[in-house]
Amino acid sequence: MIRNNAHKYSVSAMCKVLEISRSSYYYESKPKQYESKLTSKIKKIFQESRSNYGTRKIKAALRDNGYQVSRRRTGRIMKQEGLVSKYTVAQFRPYADKCNESQIENLVKRKFDDRSQYNVVVSDLTYVRVGNQWNYICVLVDLFNREIIGYSAGKNKDANLVSKAFARVNTNLKNIQVFHTDRGNEFKNKLLDETLKIFDIKRSLSKRGCPYDNAVAEATFKIIKTEFVKYKVFETLEELQYELADYVNWFHNHRLHSSLGYLTPATFRMNTLKKVV
Repeated sequence: MIRNNAHKYSVSAMCKVLEISRSSYYYESKPKQYESKLTSKIKKIFQESRSNYGTRKIKAALRDNGYQVSRRRTGRIMKQEGLVSKYTVAQFRPYADKCNESQIENLVKRKFDDRSQYNVVVSDLTYVRVGNQWNYICVLVDLFNREIIGYSAGKNKDANLVSKAFARVNTNLKNIQVFHTDRGNEFKNKLLDETLKIFDIKRSLSKRGCPYDNAVAEATFKIIKTEFVKYKVFETLEELQYELADYVNWFHNHRLHSSLGYLTPATFRMNTLKKVV
């Protein structure tokens, strides 16, 4: 009542009439106003994350906006507002695949962090439903800042899909030093081998049946499946390609990554290269 009529009557007079102290009124009023602003901010951050962020990343985003809020409080407000991250429900679909038996060693050896730009690029493919058929996505990820530097989508899980991903890389391919993948047969073909040879890119393969050797690519696809594929209905390949380009742009310029200290790949790259200069 006091807050709603503060524009017409003095707070002191209304407190006197209602027989409450001014301090009691201000104690109740300020926290509620702050809580309302905080709730609006959390909802905005969650919506801008495309319903992906959980309490950790929302806490980091709030900190960047001048709010010091615990994960517990953030979680309480999210629950209150019905904000459920896509990561709440895990997805899994087993997929039998042929194996590349090439005698190529693992040059990366699970050392995924503290890599320089383009030192190691990892890749993998995953499935996505388009209409009533499976289509596929291929991404190339730079271990330096977890940026998706190349990507493609197509109807077949083959070498051509990988080549199209390389064609999107926005740098001279000679800058890439090592290309690392699992032993899927789509990464064993003459066209890819010739490309790597021309640009002097070393080849690296995971140990057979060991997904941990390509953990960053696996983790990136878990993110893509949860944030991009889940709940999406793609009617055509063209629609998938358009939406994928939009998602990759958001992933690079707006998505906070815990492995990068809650920075975006773009911000991490700019900050690191400034230090070098």
